[in-house]
Amino acid sequence: MFRKKITFKILLFLILSDFLETFLQFCFKKSTINAENLNILNLFDVGLFVKSVVSSYFLWIAFASAILIFVIWSTILSKIDLSVAVPVASFSYILVPFTSIVFLHEKINALRWTGIIFILMGIIFTSLSSKERVEHKK
Repeated sequence: MFRKKITFKILLFLILSDFLETFLQFCFKKSTINAENLNILNLFDVGLFVKSVVSSYFLWIAFASAILIFVIWSTILSKIDLSVAVPVASFSYILVPFTSIVFLHEKINALRWTGIIFILMGIIFTSLSSKERVEHKK
């Protein structure tokens, strides 16, 4: 199989995809904030939860973002290998906690930061191994 290089345009698409994925998660969270105090104990409570979430404009912004991510991601995958695209596009796992801290005022404990650092190291190692595999094929 022919290995495709990451061009500057594809790199920009990957970065945009990560930021949109982070924005999508933020919007999904914001769409549930009005329903946080609901105790879901029966089917009626589920209906109240769904009504609360569906009435949030954040949910609809999230759906629009998901469609845009689909288009961008499809473009990315048509240009580079999946085994390269997924690790490079995993920075949303790091961006989401930062967004949660800044905009949702969530607290991230040391154990979670340790996990985030391991994820970042995994992204770097996987990306490096992908480059190494391509160079050996030449």
